[in-house]
Amino acid sequence: MSEDFYEVLGVSRDASEDEIKQAYRQKATEYHPDVSDDPNAEEKFKKVKKAQEVLTDEEKRQAYDQMGHDRFEQAEKRGGFDGGGAGGMGGQGNPFGGMGGGGMGGGGMGGLGDIFEEFFGGGGGRGRGGPRPGKDLRTSLEVTLEEAYEGVTKQFTAARPQRCPDCDGEGHPPDADVRTCPECNGQGQVTQVQQTPLGRVQQATTCRRCEGEGELYSEDCARCDGGGVVREESTLTVDVPAGIRDGQSLRMDGEGAPGEPGARDGDLLIEIHVADDERFERDGADLRLTRPISFPQATFGDTIELETLDGAVEFDVPAGTQSGETFRLRGKGMPRLRGRGEGDLYVQVQVVTPEDLSDDQREALREFAEAGGEEIDVSEGFFEKIKNSF
Repeated sequence: MSEDFYEVLGVSRDASEDEIKQAYRQKATEYHPDVSDDPNAEEKFKKVKKAQEVLTDEEKRQAYDQMGHDRFEQAEKRGGFDGGGAGGMGGQGNPFGGMGGGGMGGGGMGGLGDIFEEFFGGGGGRGRGGPRPGKDLRTSLEVTLEEAYEGVTKQFTAARPQRCPDCDGEGHPPDADVRTCPECNGQGQVTQVQQTPLGRVQQATTCRRCEGEGELYSEDCARCDGGGVVREESTLTVDVPAGIRDGQSLRMDGEGAPGEPGARDGDLLIEIHVADDERFERDGADLRLTRPISFPQATFGDTIELETLDGAVEFDVPAGTQSGETFRLRGKGMPRLRGRGEGDLYVQVQVVTPEDLSDDQREALREFAEAGGEEIDVSEGFFEKIKNSF
């Protein structure tokens, strides 16, 4: 993966801030460690995040364009961009839940009853890029193998953050008194100037006193304590497509953490767990089944009934079938996602040795063995020896 921030995000050097943010969201979704299969996902995600932080900051982007990548990195290491610079922006701009402070884990996400820990984190305030969108959240949902085969609509209940209904997410009552923040004079940002070995660097940061609002209010909302968000139980419905595999995730747009006023809500990522089935073993789109048959069925052949997820089917066991032999039934496995056909069902037959034999059965087997030149004591494993002779 290239080190150049523009190449990391896949944008041109004259890309607008909106184009950079859109590219970041796409790359962050692709490389986020919680959803990516890339072995280097964590490292790539860090590079994408750092590139976005630098290129959406006007002063930093200007310095980056003037210095080039290597000199910019050297200046940063010397402290030229300390205090919220590239690589130190907390969780700002991060579209994933449970990521406050720049950490890479999705820890703290529990089951359906308590699935969202620390759903807001990081930089705080609106800042230069406008109101921040809500973060994506994660949960899990279990389905049976039959539900994964047919597809199913599932309902589940979860406690999750929602925009406070009393203040509409503003954090203060509608009739609260308002005054201009004296710290930033209503700008929502304060400017800091630092002298570095490469010259004078000016940096704008979010005002800590008003958290980027530019205004201060006489009281906070009593219901949300000024946070603008409350946690409530919601019943959601999700369509699970036929053929989904264990560990795959579904996305519900706009069902994640609420964004700041004027920004979109995050999404809800649902990781699907397909429960084990006592009859079938799943291998991708294929299914495997073990079916016992009798010694006469294996010897002479027979038509037997097999259970599949699509109903019972008839299967012809060839004469002389060996114990452990595997047969394939085409198209009787799991459907593949997006309508790309079905897998197969592999049936392994196991010849069952009877525990008790009648006198007539013993005599018939003795005659069978003698006809083949065998001199076997029936009481000492005769049936097993007959079976193994095939």
